[in-house]
Amino acid sequence: MTDQQDPKSPSFLNVVLSVLSAMIGVQSDENRERDFKRGKIGNYIFVGVVMVAVFVFSLIAIVNSILEDSAK
Repeated sequence: MTDQQDPKSPSFLNVVLSVLSAMIGVQSDENRERDFKRGKIGNYIFVGVVMVAVFVFSLIAIVNSILEDSAK
């Protein structure tokens, strides 16, 4: 199926999976091409910012938990 036959934007799940793949560096060329041709940049920016925030706050929580355990 070519891009001209299927002009639909990627689904929300596809956007999330693409952002996750890109964050860890394993995004395929096929998915990257799909994202650039049919995706909306605002969706990717929003999902990316949310995922980075979740990642940072998770790291903070893990470090705080380890520091609290080591202080006991």
